[in-house]
Amino acid sequence: MKLIGVGDNVVDFYKDRGEIFPGGNALNVAVFSKRNGVERSSYMGIIGDDEAGDLVLNSLEAENIDISRIRRAYGPNWESVVTLNEEGDRVFVGSNKGGVQSQFKLNFTEDDLLFIATHDLMHTSVYSRIEKELPVLSERVPISFDFSSRRDEEYIRTVCPYLQYAFFSGSDLSKSECIDFMHYIGNLGTPFVGMTRGGDGALFLANGKVFEQSIHEANVIDTLGAGDSFIAMFLTQFHQYHNIREAMRLAAETAAKVCEYYGAFGYGLKKDESVML
Repeated sequence: MKLIGVGDNVVDFYKDRGEIFPGGNALNVAVFSKRNGVERSSYMGIIGDDEAGDLVLNSLEAENIDISRIRRAYGPNWESVVTLNEEGDRVFVGSNKGGVQSQFKLNFTEDDLLFIATHDLMHTSVYSRIEKELPVLSERVPISFDFSSRRDEEYIRTVCPYLQYAFFSGSDLSKSECIDFMHYIGNLGTPFVGMTRGGDGALFLANGKVFEQSIHEANVIDTLGAGDSFIAMFLTQFHQYHNIREAMRLAAETAAKVCEYYGAFGYGLKKDESVML
């Protein structure tokens, strides 16, 4: 299997540790998919030319990700600021407003489209700002899309008809509300719909049937990246082998392991105090 992540990347600045870690949904799924054993994993997106951009690029090279289609722009990479709340969970408290990704749009040449079409699956997200390109992209490759917690009707009705897989965060919804919502997404044309629910596990709708997966126990250090690792393992397994129960089980195991170290997939770097947000 060959997978490409297209769109968002970020560095997460952990204020309590004074470190930055590479991340971002589309980038994380590309990295985790490679770790999960896909034949080839690629990433296409825009990165800055600063220390944070260097960290993103170096981490992708270390993970053997195809970076031949990365665009590097003059300016800061997207950076989010993360801290601990009273319960010890990580929460986002600020950012540099997207860095170069807020200044430049990811445009696709015909060569880019041909390159994307050499993959079996493309994953992107609500943070990637390529919604208007989905009709063209969906003609070249099946698309997986992470909506995070965004569920407004106008947006999802615009995006869902072009997707093979849709993932949502449903931690604020009851189980019945999640199931009703998944059926709604399925009726918009997306055959496979997943909802992660934090400590309540995950639900998945496949061709009209609902499946449920509980969480796996872990020595939790940092939950950042766990949801992306769940998506990556699910896609890696289900898109190849079509065994939904096994895909969900392995996805839950992988997500639990990610909670046992800092950063989405590691590569922490001490940040220069002179450039701290």
